[in-house]
Amino acid sequence: MKLLVAGGAGYLGSVLIPKLMERGYKVDVVDLFWFGNQLPRQTGILHKDIFQLTVEDLEPYDQVIFLAGLSNDPMAEYSPSKNFIFNAAAPAYLAYIAKMAKVKRYIYASSCSVYGYTENELYDEGRPVSSHYPYGISKLQGEQAAIQMIDEEFSVISLRKGTISGYSPRMRLDLIVNTMFKSAMKDHVITVNNPSIWRPILDINDAATAYIRAVEANQKISGVFNIASGNYTVGEVADLVKSAIHERLGSQAHLDIKHIQDFRNYKVSTEKAANVLSFHPAGDVKSIVFDLINNFEKFRDVDNPVYSNIQSFRKMDSEIRDHDMAGALV
Repeated sequence: MKLLVAGGAGYLGSVLIPKLMERGYKVDVVDLFWFGNQLPRQTGILHKDIFQLTVEDLEPYDQVIFLAGLSNDPMAEYSPSKNFIFNAAAPAYLAYIAKMAKVKRYIYASSCSVYGYTENELYDEGRPVSSHYPYGISKLQGEQAAIQMIDEEFSVISLRKGTISGYSPRMRLDLIVNTMFKSAMKDHVITVNNPSIWRPILDINDAATAYIRAVEANQKISGVFNIASGNYTVGEVADLVKSAIHERLGSQAHLDIKHIQDFRNYKVSTEKAANVLSFHPAGDVKSIVFDLINNFEKFRDVDNPVYSNIQSFRKMDSEIRDHDMAGALV
């Protein structure tokens, strides 16, 4: 089976693609490589913008996986216009040409952010969504565009993922568990802005497993699936990060608890993914922290801006504006 992964050189793709190759899949990646390339050498590379892809480009592939786009709320709020282009228009366009190319399945990287704020209820995929933030809105728009193309010949699976954390060769330290780990290791402090809000947390290895289950699902299966390793309050995540570091390294971190209002609060049921995709997560917050400790030498320079998507994006945006301004002055 031949797969095309859009945005495959990013944080999740750099973990997922080696696992797909281990299972015998032929994998090509289309990416602009904003954050470099840590993929296996045998990965096929298409250095293109998604909007440059044509139906003919997609005809060789059995399945297309969309991992591209702006990856979190800070990036979406920094540039709402780019957020809606990359997170709503791009996946819609890619799904459309994939269907025209007779690709059998399209797998979309959605997010539990679409749920917005919930009143401490466990949400399944049938519950209403209520995000009022650019990121959650755009992810839902991309999902809806792809889902409406489902027919007997074109399967669409949308994975609404919790907040991913853990080690990746394309490392990020701007994700909840990773951020707490960075702060604990560098400053021996873990800051908790609001300990009561709920978040579904997703071990990056569980995230990769979810995509494998989607790739290998029966062709008749389509739909939306919540994907998480578990639901935790942010205060509990901090306790678990602190405990895991102390257990493995013997060091102590101080908790700095604040009570800043946050309108993003949700916990999700993964029962549908278990029953339909046979997705059974193996990770938890402790396993994520142990994974980070085991690989810490690979990203010890924790203040490197390359580990923060928003810092990297601002730098690239500034360089583009400077280049455009210089061109206008020539």
